[in-house]
Parts: sequence; structure tokens; C-alpha cells
Amino acid sequence: MSVSGVDEREELRRTVRAFLADHADEPAVRRAMESAVGYDPETWRRFACELGVAGLAVPEEYGGAGGVAELGVVCAEVGRVLMCGPFLSNALAAQALVASGDADARAAYLPGIAAGETVATVAVAERDGRWRTSAYSATARRRDGGWRLSGTKWFVTDGMAADLVLVAASTEDGPRLFAVATDAPGLTRSPLVTLDLTRRQARLDLDAVPARPIGPTDGGDGTALISHVLDAAAALTAIEQASGARWLLEMTTAYARERVQFGRPIGSFQAVKHKLADVLVSVESAHSAAYRALDAWATGDAEFPLIAALAKAYCSEAYLHAAHEAVQLHGGIGFTWEHPAHLYLKRARSTHELFDPPALHRTRMAELLST
Repeated sequence: MSVSGVDEREELRRTVRAFLADHADEPAVRRAMESAVGYDPETWRRFACELGVAGLAVPEEYGGAGGVAELGVVCAEVGRVLMCGPFLSNALAAQALVASGDADARAAYLPGIAAGETVATVAVAERDGRWRTSAYSATARRRDGGWRLSGTKWFVTDGMAADLVLVAASTEDGPRLFAVATDAPGLTRSPLVTLDLTRRQARLDLDAVPARPIGPTDGGDGTALISHVLDAAAALTAIEQASGARWLLEMTTAYARERVQFGRPIGSFQAVKHKLADVLVSVESAHSAAYRALDAWATGDAEFPLIAALAKAYCSEAYLHAAHEAVQLHGGIGFTWEHPAHLYLKRARSTHELFDPPALHRTRMAELLST
């Protein structure tokens, strides 16, 4: 990593943090949570277009700029303030197209994503919350010279806001990704009631929906591509979790210095010090795990799937630990709707399950190590 690259990423971090401080503070997040779409479209337009963050996941030849490391910078800042918007969904869909090797699909969809004109997401999860499976319940069949999808996809992040959805479906040759326009006939979208109101999810019902296959034109099994997308999702989510956990630690430490009980700051009590020290160890370890996964992805490390699984498993639990302790150490106010601690607790709980929970990632690690 060059010094200039580090400097450029630090400048990106400062720019994004300044923008979010003005447009994604707690009042803005609460307003977005209460809105019909779950985020402010004008804020997203400025974030995606004026700052150019939508193009960070897209190669320069398609109008993008930056790469995996820059994606990590923005993801960390978004996770730090719980910004409501389709950044993660958009980035994953773009990375799926980049990794597909499908030149026509890239040319068709990536310029719109990079320009902030297209909101994209991925639809992979099954009804039981599993993201990895050898056979998806949604099916794709050749019909009338094209492909038609039928079935249901669950827990689609930003599914109500997306213009383009990359759907994982089963074919006769194995699982494969398909591009579906959200205004396509036969597609019905329904919002899901979620614990975390800062990130909306939807159910997609597909009834012979026209779709475009993503990947080699000769067909084949798309398991490797779907697996890579989920590894990328694990790495980016881990970055978000580590950043959110660090912010919780900073907020709680500041409160422990200010809150006085029995004539002294509560941070001076040994029990509180121990709790904060435990959270600090978790946060630092989560930070290391998340950025190791990001580096493995950026450098094409063959062990990226293993490292991403480790990072997602550890960061999920570290974030939840930090959130629980933040609520407890803020005392009575930590449980109230007015305090932000509960927003982070809900995000920690939702990302704990998103793209599979820690137990399944540990199972994946065992499988990868045994091969």
C-alpha cells in the first residue's frame, strides 16, 4: 500500500465523515426511519453522485473510480452513523457484476450504478434466513427464447427502493444469478417488518418474471459467483460492524466520564472500567479481523473466503457485545426510544443475522479448513 494511497483514503474518510455529519446525524436518521422509502432520496443522490461513492464499486471503464479499499472506507463511515440508504446493497450488486465476467451485463448495468441513477441490490436469502444453499427455492426456466423466474426471495435489503435486483435462483445446471428489473411483469414487492428500521428489507414474489442471466453465456453453475458475492457481503458487513462497535465504545466512554454517581464519574468505578476494557479488546480485535478480510479481498488472497467468514463471525458478536454494554452503562436512558443506543443495538442484532449468523460462518470455516 503506497503512502499516497493511504493519504487519499484518509482524505476520502474526512470528506465522507463531514458529509454524513451534515446530512446523516441522529435527527436525519430518525426522519429517514419514519419515511415511506426508509431513506432520504435527495441525500442519497448527493452522496452517490456528488461524492461519487456509488462508483467506488465500479471499474473506471464503466464510469467508476476507486476499489475495495475505498469501499471499506465509506462502509465504515456509513456504519458509524447508521446512515439510512442503499450503499451496501448497491456495492454488493456492483461487485457481483464485476466478478461475473459478463461483459454485456457489466456494460448494461454498471454505468447506471456508477452514476447513481440505478439503485441495485441482491436477492439471495431463503425463507429460513439461510444465504448459502446448493438449491434455491426460486427457480429459473427457459421460456419463449428467454428466462423466467418463479418463487420467493426473502430479506432483500433495500428491495423496495431498488431498480435492479440480482436474484439467486436454481436452474437445471445449478444455482445462478439473474438480473431482474423491478418494474418487470410478474414481480411483486412487499416490505417486511424488521427490528432495524435503519435498513429496510423486502420480500420479492416472482411469477414467471423475465430475467437476464449473469455470467458466462454458455450457462453453467453460478455457485462460485454467488459464493464470492456472499464473501464480499461478509467482509463489508464486518467493516460496518467494527465501525459501529467503535462508535459505541467512544460514546459510552465519554458518558462514563461525564455521568456522576455518589460524587464521582461512573467511569472511575472498577466494574465500569472492566466492562469498557472488555469492549475495547473486542472492538480492536473486530477492527483487525474486518480489515484483514478487506485486504484479503483487495489482494486476491486465496484464503479470502475463510478470512471473511472469520471476520463476519467475530465482528457480529463484538458489535452485539458493545451494543449491550452501551445500553447497560447508559443506565435508564439507554433503554429509551430517545437515546441512540437502542438504534445501534437493533443494527447489531440485524447484522448478526444478515448474510448468515456467526454459527454458520464457523461451520463454513470448518468446511474450508477441511478441504
